[in-house]
Amino acid sequence: MEHPHRVNLLLSLLPPEDLERLQPHLQRFEMIHGAVLVERGEPFGHVYFPTSGAISLVLGMENGARVEAVMLGRDGVLGASTAVCPDHQSFAQGLVQIPGLAWRLSISAFKEAFEQSADLRQLAFRYSEAAFAQAQQSAACNASHDLPSRFARWLMRSRDLAGDDLPLTQDFLSQMLAVRRTSVTAAAQALEAAGLIAYRRGRLHITDVEGLRAACCEC
Repeated sequence: MEHPHRVNLLLSLLPPEDLERLQPHLQRFEMIHGAVLVERGEPFGHVYFPTSGAISLVLGMENGARVEAVMLGRDGVLGASTAVCPDHQSFAQGLVQIPGLAWRLSISAFKEAFEQSADLRQLAFRYSEAAFAQAQQSAACNASHDLPSRFARWLMRSRDLAGDDLPLTQDFLSQMLAVRRTSVTAAAQALEAAGLIAYRRGRLHITDVEGLRAACCEC
């Protein structure tokens, strides 16, 4: 039988002995939509390995606008940088975008495992590089591509983490894409008219995956 902690793809890459070292410290944690797991400028309280749902790392501007820098889920970890710098402050707000579950453990338990395992250290460093690359790509995307293609890319990324049926409100989408709600409405209507999605009362269903992929920008 597959180990229950291997639903998170990063944990699934760990050798059995490293996973066994972490297992006693992993606690099941419910990620509720809109919950803030860490505030910008504050130290992390825990390390999270999502198994479903999605977390957005969001930057807030002085004018009240909010922009998503990175989206992570079952392919990532939140708070791993604390193993290197225990007092590390988050560069962004960690916001639950799509509800789901995660394995949560204390900073001290993760740091101890990090120091004992070369594989965990390598995995954490490689993921940090991947997340940084994603943030760079998102910045380039927001500056260079039109909203419909950015919206399609964002939905495909969400689908990677949470499947075809996504609980997303237009208010939340407008914040993640850094545009007005009316712009999101127009983009969603265009995708729906093309038969790529169906959107009803805060739930968005992807009906044509390949069509939506073709509508994405190069990112």
